[in-house]
Amino acid sequence: MSPEKERLITRFGFPEKEADDLLAVSRLKSIQALEYFISEGQVPRKFGLLLSGLFRYLYIDKDGNEYTKGIILEDNIFSSYNAMLSGQPSFMYIQALEDSTFLEIDYHLWLRLQERNNFWDKFLIRLLQKGYAVKEKRELELLLLDAETRYHIFLEEFPGMENRIKQHIIASYLGIKPESLSRIRKKMPS
Repeated sequence: MSPEKERLITRFGFPEKEADDLLAVSRLKSIQALEYFISEGQVPRKFGLLLSGLFRYLYIDKDGNEYTKGIILEDNIFSSYNAMLSGQPSFMYIQALEDSTFLEIDYHLWLRLQERNNFWDKFLIRLLQKGYAVKEKRELELLLLDAETRYHIFLEEFPGMENRIKQHIIASYLGIKPESLSRIRKKMPS
């Protein structure tokens, strides 16, 4: 049994047949840190399942300012879902923050799987529920909590992450400037 199949079965709870079906429409890919899986303006026709490494969703405005929408950890699906679903150009980037390995899944081939087996409908609903919960929590934090509280939540949710990614990316994720993050970090006990 391939390591990828074993992971789909053990980490995701896929039945063996569904693991085989997903692997049949996937390719094992590697990407270097700072490379893009999807770029703004690109019409996505694929999504990924992260096996090792780290990604982020980000927007870049016309002045080059970066806004980190989310961080993608191992064993998570990543895509520019709205753009892929609508066949429209993506407004966001998906960038590897570390050298990463993932399954690249062809969206149209996956749709064929979904048509033949309602397992994929249930899987998609689980993903969408999880994504919606994360989005709602993140919006609440950005709208109602101060930057220092958001940083403490970040440290709890992503233990050790402050040593894996650059401080300006953490600041971008928190919705603050790097200088503000430095002030917050200086006030914290060592």
